Amino acid sequence: MRTSHQSIRECRTAVIAATLALSLCLPAIRSAGQEGLPKKEPKPQNIRPTPIPKFPGIVVLFSGKAEDVAKNWRKNMSTQDATWAVMDRNLQSGGGDIVSKQDFTDFQLHVEFKVPFEPGSKDQGRGNSGVGLQSHYEIQVLNSYGYEKPGTGDCGAVYSQHAALVNACRPPGVWQTYDITFHAPRFGNDGKMSAKARVTVIQNGITVQDNQDINGPTGIGGDRPVEKPGPIYLQDHGHKVQFRNIWVLPLPDHGSDRYESH
Repeated sequence: MRTSHQSIRECRTAVIAATLALSLCLPAIRSAGQEGLPKKEPKPQNIRPTPIPKFPGIVVLFSGKAEDVAKNWRKNMSTQDATWAVMDRNLQSGGGDIVSKQDFTDFQLHVEFKVPFEPGSKDQGRGNSGVGLQSHYEIQVLNSYGYEKPGTGDCGAVYSQHAALVNACRPPGVWQTYDITFHAPRFGNDGKMSAKARVTVIQNGITVQDNQDINGPTGIGGDRPVEKPGPIYLQDHGHKVQFRNIWVLPLPDHGSDRYESH
């Protein structure tokens, strides 16, 4: 017959063994999210730029020409022209964050981007960049390919606020697209916010943010007033992220109230 002391010792032994087993499993659990990341550099894919629509009012910010950079972009929080390099008609980050010289309120934005293959990198060190709306609200750019459930710091997220609904990422080294519809926050006559900013993000043809409220600035762009129009922002996070085919269509506050146009 077991004594109470024997039962206690056995119980303690079982608890210690279970704790040890769990501690050995935790590293595997933590790294499970990176199992989908490619171990070898993916083969190049010939994904051509999406043609820019021939539509009145579209503002082309970068079409592959070096003169587009000086014409349309400047250093963030500066009047100096942007110094990002144009390589094979692609805009490569480097030299600090840049913003468009033109400000926008509500708009549709098209951006194509490519994150580099960086073997051995992890977390926020995987091709980090971002697309800023009104220079306040960042849509994250990152190599999040292969993650089963992306987080609020992964690609397609409203940075640190709302994770992508699904992971629509392509492998590093492959061109991807963002089609973003943004509505600026609204303010009453008393200066108080009456409606939050909202954003819809379609990544590679898949909806990853669906008319999502944005709680406030995500920590980029400086101290620009949120109640005024702002620029498009591209982040330099020290990684060789490339961009191409950037255009904006400013949107009116609302459409016509008429039933027919004639």
